[in-house]
Amino acid sequence: MKFNKSVVSLALTAMILTTAVGCGKEKPAEDSSEGLSWESIEDNSAEEASEEPEVQEEAEPEIVSAEIPEGMYRSELTGEPISETIKDQRPIAAMVDNESIALPHFGISECDVVYEMMNSTQNGRITRLMCLVKDWGSIKQLGSIRSTRPTNIILSAEWNAVLCHDGGPKVHIDPYLAKEWGTNHFSGTFSRVDNGKKREYTEYILAGDLENNFSGSNFSTTYNEFAPEGIQEAHFNFTPWGNEINLENKGYAKCLDANTIDIIPFEHNSSKLVYNPDTQEYEYYDYGNPHKDGEDGAVLSFKNVILQKCTFNQLDDHGYLIYNCIDINQPGYYCTNGKATDIVWTKTGELVKTQFFDSQANELEINNGKTYIALVPADTWDQLVIE
Repeated sequence: MKFNKSVVSLALTAMILTTAVGCGKEKPAEDSSEGLSWESIEDNSAEEASEEPEVQEEAEPEIVSAEIPEGMYRSELTGEPISETIKDQRPIAAMVDNESIALPHFGISECDVVYEMMNSTQNGRITRLMCLVKDWGSIKQLGSIRSTRPTNIILSAEWNAVLCHDGGPKVHIDPYLAKEWGTNHFSGTFSRVDNGKKREYTEYILAGDLENNFSGSNFSTTYNEFAPEGIQEAHFNFTPWGNEINLENKGYAKCLDANTIDIIPFEHNSSKLVYNPDTQEYEYYDYGNPHKDGEDGAVLSFKNVILQKCTFNQLDDHGYLIYNCIDINQPGYYCTNGKATDIVWTKTGELVKTQFFDSQANELEINNGKTYIALVPADTWDQLVIE
């Protein structure tokens, strides 16, 4: 779907020049460019150029496009080479409990995209994870699996993913699961593992579970008629394979240090991402500790971090809610390689993928690799700390 670039540019200008988000322990100093438009900035630059000697611009780094190995293609979830044998295979979206008693998680470090979002306005706004996996045939153990919410049904549909969960508040989720595009889901049909915990913390996707679920259903394992346009090519705008994006080289109006991303709005879980310069990835922390996979001890890490400011509606007195994840020109941040920049996001329908735009009104280019996406409640967005 194409968007009017001038409209996106105006929205970006308004967002970047007026949105105050805590980037550091104190609010940043007031921007001297406040009140200027992109057009006026360009005009000023032209005037200054006429008064000063011309300075030759440095050539932009050459974009490298490496060859994809034979028998492989670039995953639409990560941009990385994977086997062509699963090119048409739909991903799964697994709902994973994020309460401390559910830890350690199993198999999360091998997921391609991980969403984190508020699961309830109660209990310190506890979060839940939704984990997308393309090569689900390689899963050994994933979970534990818990219930879903309306937002997850909508977001999993934009990937044409089969949602894997264990029920949910029926009055809120059934209207979405009843939609023609929402019927492909597996609920409470996975293995139980005796881990000494209460039953609600014992359900996991084990090897063979998904194959058995698909064979017992009429669901297609390959992309079907509800797949959003272009989803099989790439969900994100990945940089060419072999290329590496560094935000400070993109010419953005704002490029912030982002060595620590403290998502204070996720109060219960104390969610945080810390940049590891050795691996050049962000390591996920919750409850004050690095998140280590119970399967192999690997630390959950991501090449890309996307933060979306998102309003929500509380649905009942139990704190159940739905994010307004279908919206246009909403603020956000993109973080990679220890830097962050302002973005806006737009999603125009249930079967339309979320698109991200940079401060130059272009579709955001991101690095190849795994991606973490947080839907941050709009009413606590200003509590974010990026430093």
